[in-house]
Amino acid sequence: MNINKTIDHTYLKADAGEKEIKRICKETLKYGFRSVCINPEWASLAKKELKGKALVVTVIDWPCGAGSINARVFEAKQAKKDGADEIDPVIKIGKLKEGKYAEVLNDLKKLSKILPTKVIIETGFLSEKEIIKASKIVKKSGAICVKTSTGLPPKVEIDKKIKHVKLMRKAVGPKYLVKAAGGIRTLKDVEKMLKAGADIIGTSGSVSIVKK
Repeated sequence: MNINKTIDHTYLKADAGEKEIKRICKETLKYGFRSVCINPEWASLAKKELKGKALVVTVIDWPCGAGSINARVFEAKQAKKDGADEIDPVIKIGKLKEGKYAEVLNDLKKLSKILPTKVIIETGFLSEKEIIKASKIVKKSGAICVKTSTGLPPKVEIDKKIKHVKLMRKAVGPKYLVKAAGGIRTLKDVEKMLKAGADIIGTSGSVSIVKK
């Protein structure tokens, strides 16, 4: 397996500027990463820099997933106009925790019609039963992938994240995409996630991982 091709090279810091976005695009092309994962503002620049040689992924309603459906849809449509190939929206965590599954599903269905969608369920906030339920809702929505987390608090230790990936894989079946993200810093971490059932790895430590 070419591990580089599993990596969404991620830069989501609030102080990101043009210099940082150009840098991660160059790194993505140099090391053959799957994509860059950035905030929506930078989609058009990343599209220009990557020249179709890697995917442009933007997060939507990041990191809380608490925006209105209309705002989320607008953001996704704008990301598409700006050149995004995929979107990683945060699931409506609060609605999910309240058991308002129909609302969560309806929201994700709308987003999934706009671009290929990899949904962040933020497993650190969820029980095992909720992780399974969220994963099934994501699959049902038409999204292409279920993703563990934003990488922000609550932090999930690697061993626990492995357990979460396994739960997600079991919930969605063997052919559906699972993305592990948040706190993945070493090659050993990546290998553990892939072994647990992840197909895609989201990390900002991409270069240090593949150079070792």
